Amino acid sequence: MRLVATASAQPGDILGQTIYRDNGTILLHNGVPLTKRLIERLGEQGITYVYIEDERTKDIVIEPVISERLRQDATSSMKRLFGSIQAHKLNKNSSVLDEEGKNLTDIIGRIMAEIDSHDESITLLTDIYLTDDYVFQHSLNVTIYSLAIGAELKLNAKELSELGKGAMLHDIGKVFIDPDIVQKPERLTDEEFAIMKTHTTLGYELLRKNYNYSAVVAHCAYQHHERIDGSGYPRGLKGNEIHLFAQIIGAADVFDAVTSNRVYRKAMLPHEGLELLYSSAINQFDIRIIEAFKNSVAVYPNGISVELNDKRQGVVVHQNKHICDRPVIRILKEEEREVEPYTIDLSKLLNVMITKCNLV
Repeated sequence: MRLVATASAQPGDILGQTIYRDNGTILLHNGVPLTKRLIERLGEQGITYVYIEDERTKDIVIEPVISERLRQDATSSMKRLFGSIQAHKLNKNSSVLDEEGKNLTDIIGRIMAEIDSHDESITLLTDIYLTDDYVFQHSLNVTIYSLAIGAELKLNAKELSELGKGAMLHDIGKVFIDPDIVQKPERLTDEEFAIMKTHTTLGYELLRKNYNYSAVVAHCAYQHHERIDGSGYPRGLKGNEIHLFAQIIGAADVFDAVTSNRVYRKAMLPHEGLELLYSSAINQFDIRIIEAFKNSVAVYPNGISVELNDKRQGVVVHQNKHICDRPVIRILKEEEREVEPYTIDLSKLLNVMITKCNLV
């Protein structure tokens, strides 16, 4: 399979991977020939990338980092939890967190197990899923990224569980914000953004009053928008004043936000998102967290077309776990001429680098 921009897909291309809605139902089956209208509809619904079948890359297998069943279970649990809180938001009754608390712990354990059993570095291309509510999909993605970073930083099982809860609930304060603001597809006005920023304090106040959640989990909601140079909110904390877990979630939060398609902004590719984090690391993020991110998250997804510094072109076919920016590549062209495909491993050829990604 080969990964292409939806806008670059051609009528007659065969869809290589099933496209799901976030409730687990199928939007479009793999093996379906794409038509002009289908391509247009996918673009209209925010599907930025698709996998298509290709003779020279037909053996490339795309393995999701978590199963569709787990993705559906996690999303459903968050919807029930957030919905219950919204139903009681007038008095901010924290007791509605109790029922879903054990289920949340179970889901985080399942996510950790599936990440651990995954043979490759994790890849999440959020825009191959059709989601009806960005908040839930975003919270799940941030949880997966945060747990991967935490594992790379050698956190123990208990710490990872707490980190996972903090990540899953980092945006829970948004249930108290006007849905028209939370779900607004365009950029927020300054006034709307000021209201949106209160979700950190609202989430903290909710979680700190519930005995099922530790102070650390509450502070993940409170501090995930703080930055080590003091430029964040709500308190303008600096450096080690910000809990490590909140710093991890903050980096994962930014990465998922910029690599997700929005009406007012085109999604970045994973390597572009990582470059953004690196450019911010001097002032806003601890470089150790960004390095851990780089070592655990695949920035060049399987199936993406790449160009190397020696002008060879090919497709990423496999990830080297913990060396995520140096995958295995099938070379298809040399000096713009097609060649008999062969494979190179960038983890063993340190003088060869990826210089460009192509979604065509």
